[in-house]
Amino acid sequence: MDHFLYQGGVLHAEDIPLPEIAASVGTPAYVYSAATLLRHYTLFDEALAWGPHLVCYAVKAASNVAILKLLGDAGAGMDVVSEGEYRRARAAGVPGERIVFSGVGKTEGEMRHVLENGIRQINLESEPEYRMLSRIASEMGIEVPVTVRVNPDVDAKTHEKIATGKSDNKFGIPIARAREVYAEIASLPGLKITGIDVHIGSQLTDLEPFRAAYRKVADLTETLRADGHAIDRLDLGGGLGIPYARSNLAPPVPLEYGQVIRDEVGHLGCEIEIEPGRLIAGNAGILMASTIFVKEGEGRDFLILDAAMNDLIRPAMYGAHHDIIPVVEPAPGVETRPFDIVGPVCESGDTFAKGREMSPVDPGDLIAFRSAGAYGAVMSSEYNSRPLIPEVLVQGDQYAVIRPRPTYEEMISRDSVPHWLD
Repeated sequence: MDHFLYQGGVLHAEDIPLPEIAASVGTPAYVYSAATLLRHYTLFDEALAWGPHLVCYAVKAASNVAILKLLGDAGAGMDVVSEGEYRRARAAGVPGERIVFSGVGKTEGEMRHVLENGIRQINLESEPEYRMLSRIASEMGIEVPVTVRVNPDVDAKTHEKIATGKSDNKFGIPIARAREVYAEIASLPGLKITGIDVHIGSQLTDLEPFRAAYRKVADLTETLRADGHAIDRLDLGGGLGIPYARSNLAPPVPLEYGQVIRDEVGHLGCEIEIEPGRLIAGNAGILMASTIFVKEGEGRDFLILDAAMNDLIRPAMYGAHHDIIPVVEPAPGVETRPFDIVGPVCESGDTFAKGREMSPVDPGDLIAFRSAGAYGAVMSSEYNSRPLIPEVLVQGDQYAVIRPRPTYEEMISRDSVPHWLD
């Protein structure tokens, strides 16, 4: 469910008609619904209400400080994978004790920063990493809570670029080596073992890979406890998928996901952490664009938009599907025809959809890409010297620009010419 609905024949974000936003901030632009963000966070929170837990929003999905503050004020923790994401979470008012630091390549500077400013735990992914962290924590005279990310070699049955739990992925430590790794960590100063971490991938639409991974985590918990380790916390990652195509069957809902967690690890008495990102933010955002041209080609017609692959990279990178709809609702029974929907970037890969059935469109008409809230704005760039597009947050009958569109002068002024070229 989301809060982008037609009202009086015009697509609205909550109570705001999208043409009003377009007239104010221009296109292309990202528009988010606060009600949808909060609803999806609450669904996860309620799904784990059977025991102690913390829902740590995966900041990488949509990292605008306004979104983080909205969720943080509702009680969410944050899962961060860089110092920049950590700083964003803190800027949003989220305390360090609700921030988990994940990621396969943490630097020494990043480690020092989060230790100096407060962190709930650090999820470790390799031997060099935990040895470095031990040295840093010892130098600082502190003890840091840690988990180890174990790789359970479970096929998440998702896109190869977002699968993270197979043996040939770069993430985590093979679960078969967990006992020796935990034994070494227990012998190192500055580290306090607090639990286990696992994350098998993103956009999962089947609960069975989760079940298989969590069953292995449950067995490992019992083994590590028998070895004398205090395993009080299980970080079970994120990855639950969303319905990008509204015509498809809906993926599992958070309540069903929460039941799988309870079935497989609920008996262990651990505090549960999860790291959802896509399901919280994905359907909470749309990309709004304007039509530049309707071009008749040889054997196909093109809908050329002012949005491009640098604004929304997912279709070019993953072959991802987004439902694309007109902002003004077509009349009942209107005939459609197929279009290749493309952007103005000088790349053939700047294609959002091929042969997509659309109602008649004229230059200047507004188009909305559904389910663009996650991995949209955060993955955008200034390729072709196109300024980053604005982000807008809607709450009820009010809206605010939460990231303005820079001017061309602002964008170019970040470059500098070396003195020998003056």
